[in-house]
Amino acid sequence: MLYLCEKDFNMFTTGQLVFAVLFFIAFVITMVVMYRKDLITHKKYYKGTYKILLGFLSFIAILFILKIFLKK
Repeated sequence: MLYLCEKDFNMFTTGQLVFAVLFFIAFVITMVVMYRKDLITHKKYYKGTYKILLGFLSFIAILFILKIFLKK
């Protein structure tokens, strides 16, 4: 783990690292702005989607439980 911290980052130039950081910041800001813009639409058209998520997670949990019991 200590080796990763001491690793030399000569693979990228300073300009490339600055570009990567600025691109990441701009990307995150754009995603937040677009999500807030679509929030009303999401609330209108995607009501009750948590039920589908709960059903999907329950199905996966049942599969794991069956795997554990049938393995023995």
